[in-house]
Amino acid sequence: MPNAASAKKELRKAAKRKLRNLKIENNLKNLIKDSRRAIEAKKAEAKELVAKTLKALDKAAKKGVIKKNTSSRKKSRLHKKLNQAFK
Repeated sequence: MPNAASAKKELRKAAKRKLRNLKIENNLKNLIKDSRRAIEAKKAEAKELVAKTLKALDKAAKKGVIKKNTSSRKKSRLHKKLNQAFK
C-alpha cells in the first residue's frame, strides 16, 4: 500500500485507467469477432461493421490502449478477409 498522498492518488488514477482500457479492449474484441462472423457469413452489413471496427482500432491506438503496429496489423487482416470474401 502506498504511504505518500501522491502515491495514493496515482493508485486511484491507475485503477480508473485500467477500467477504461479494459472497456475499450473488450469493445474491440467484440467488434472484431462480430466483423469476422459477418464476413464469413457474407452478410451485407459486414462492410459497415468492418468500418466501425477500423475506427475503434484507430481510436484505441491513439489513446495508447493498443500499440500502433498492433492496430495496423489487425486492420490489415480484417481488410484482407473482407476483400477475399467479397470478390
